[in-house]
Amino acid sequence: MSDTWKGLLKDLFTLAFLIVVIVVPVRLFVISPFVVDGESMHPTFENLDYLIVDELIYDFKAPARGDVIVFRYPGDPSIFYIKRIIGLPGETVSISRGATTITTASGKTFTLSEPYIVNEDATYTKVTRLNAGEYFVMGDNRPNSSDSRVWGVLPRANIIGRVDLRLLPITESGFFPGAATYPAAPLAATTTAS
Repeated sequence: MSDTWKGLLKDLFTLAFLIVVIVVPVRLFVISPFVVDGESMHPTFENLDYLIVDELIYDFKAPARGDVIVFRYPGDPSIFYIKRIIGLPGETVSISRGATTITTASGKTFTLSEPYIVNEDATYTKVTRLNAGEYFVMGDNRPNSSDSRVWGVLPRANIIGRVDLRLLPITESGFFPGAATYPAAPLAATTTAS
């Protein structure tokens, strides 16, 4: 066998070794691809958007309000959903005529400003109290989303990870697509005698 073939075989073996040692574990335990199927997250995400999900982030920090996450549907863990976290453990989520109000564990109450929503579901009313390890999630396209309003709370154990990158379509690619920030919860209202 010539030196050229030996060099080529050595390079192929090295590439295969690197794929097995580095790429496969990263794909299995760190990040995973996800293709959006449906319109529940319109206009933030569209059908067939190709996303990368960070599976390690929640090993280091708790899921936060506004995070777009991929999770296993509690009714059938073989099905994966993408939604936005609205309510956190210990909170009460109240929805009335399209407005979402949060009461924190400390008793502070505020209404979420949700500029990412285009279609509100103003006919829907619900109050949900979240226990430890429970999250309330909703799609951005509220009238066309099967979410916590329909099937209940999301257990922490079902969360796969946070959407950190959109690869396709190229014109919409970027890091932290759909990121939302909310102002800090206001201080509890107080009254003073005058």
